[in-house]
Amino acid sequence: MDTATPAVTVALHDGTSVIASSGQVDARRHGELLLPAVDRVLAEAGTKLDAVTDVVVGVGPGPYTGLRVGLVTAATFGSALSVPVHGLCTLDGLAYAAGQEGLDGPFAVATDARRKEVYWARYEDGRTRVGEPAVDRPADIAEELAGLPVVGAGAVLYPDAFPDARGPEHVAAGALAALAAERLAAGRELLPPQPLYLRRPDAQVPKNYKVVTPK
Repeated sequence: MDTATPAVTVALHDGTSVIASSGQVDARRHGELLLPAVDRVLAEAGTKLDAVTDVVVGVGPGPYTGLRVGLVTAATFGSALSVPVHGLCTLDGLAYAAGQEGLDGPFAVATDARRKEVYWARYEDGRTRVGEPAVDRPADIAEELAGLPVVGAGAVLYPDAFPDARGPEHVAAGALAALAAERLAAGRELLPPQPLYLRRPDAQVPKNYKVVTPK
């Protein structure tokens, strides 16, 4: 599952292929949409939650509010089922999907970080990221990514900075699951299910606030 972008996406993978998936784009209803999506996917696959052996969750980068919905839900499932919970970079899922759709590297991935910024990373190919994800204004990285295709909604939002925008725009849980299955089968360790925020949340405790509790 992934809720790091406006897409609320869930998929079930049997170790070989995706057997059911669901995806809705709505930046304000992650908490409302995620569990019904899990129910739909399980129903489509004709199975129940207790058949799940591993949980994979996108860890971002993404905005605080949406991202934590998926992470908390994944952690809850892992605890209730006593199964491992694995993290995977959301940008890696987009890169993998682009590679599966035929995009050869090198290229970049960019998602909307709001505040007129993008979360982004460079890739040699659909499976190989170069360096760590970052958050920047599009104009500040346009020269660095000049000549590269850029995958994702961040590229579509800022065509002046990223003239060669490519799909998919949003991450799909099926791509995350397939990439995770590949890495687990190869004996590779995935990320811990911890959020990759890259910046502080919008809501913060104000400085020098007045204490009103009685002495």
